[in-house]
Amino acid sequence: MKKFILIINCKDQSGIIAATTNFILKCDGNITYVDQHVDHQEGVFFMRLECTLNNVEIQKEDFVKSFNTVVAHKFQMDWRLYDSDSVLKMALFVSKYDHCLYDILGRFKSGELKVDIPFIVSNHKDLKPIADSFGIPFYHVPTSAETSDKAQLRHLELLKKYNIDFIVLARYMQIIPKDIIAVYPFKIINIHHSFLPAFIGAKPYHSAFKRGVKIIGATSHYVTAELDAGPIIEQDVVRVSHSHSIKNLIAKGRDLEKIVLATAIKHHIDQKVLVYSNKTVVFS
Repeated sequence: MKKFILIINCKDQSGIIAATTNFILKCDGNITYVDQHVDHQEGVFFMRLECTLNNVEIQKEDFVKSFNTVVAHKFQMDWRLYDSDSVLKMALFVSKYDHCLYDILGRFKSGELKVDIPFIVSNHKDLKPIADSFGIPFYHVPTSAETSDKAQLRHLELLKKYNIDFIVLARYMQIIPKDIIAVYPFKIINIHHSFLPAFIGAKPYHSAFKRGVKIIGATSHYVTAELDAGPIIEQDVVRVSHSHSIKNLIAKGRDLEKIVLATAIKHHIDQKVLVYSNKTVVFS
C-alpha cells in the first residue's frame, strides 16, 4: 500500500473535486483526508488530499504522468504529489539563543518531528555542546561583512553535501543571502517576535515594556529576499499586563517562539502549507 499527499491549486471551476476523486478511485485508491479552500476574491481553488493506493504495481511516476494528462491539464492545475512516508532533511541555523534549538531537538528526539537533522550550523560556537549532546554534527561558520561571501559558499556546500530539503532559522541572527534563498524558495523557515515594525532594535521587549504593551506575540514565516516580509505560516499571542516585568515578557515571548516555530515546522513537514501571492493557505 502506497500513501500519497496531493496538493492542488488552480482557477476555481466546476468539476475539480469530482475529476480528482474519480481518478484516484480508478487507480484503486482510497481517499483518507481532504481539505479545500476557495479564494473568492481571486477566484482560486486550493485542495490538499491524502490517499492510499492499494495497487502496488502503480508507480509514482505512472500516477504523475496519468494524472497530469487526464486531470491536471484539463483544469490547468499547479499541483504536486508527495510520498507520505518520505522523511525530509532539515538543517538548523542558530546563533547564541538556545531556547528554540532545545525545543526542536527535544521534539525531534521524542519522535514528534518526523525529520532527519544532518547538521547544525552557527556563526558562534556557544551552542556546540547542545549539538554534541544530541549527537548531531555542528559546524561553526563565522559571518561578518568581510567573510559573508566565504560563509555563503560554505553554507551552500554543507546544504548540498547533506542533500538538505529545508532550513530552519532557530533564532539565527544573520540575514540569509539571496543566493541561498534562490536555492530554497519557500523552504527557509524563520521565527521572531511580533513587535516589528513598531519596536525595532536589539531590545524590543524593553521598548515594548516602556510603552505598556498588552499583547506580545511570535511569527514564523518563510524567508524571502525582502527582510521579514515572507509568507506567514503561523502566529500566536499572549496577553500581558502592568504586573509583568521585562523578564516576564521575555520569558513569555520565548515560550511563544518555541511553540509557533514548532507548529510551523510540523505544517511544512506534513505538506500543509501552500504559498501564493506572498501569503499562505495552511490546511487543517
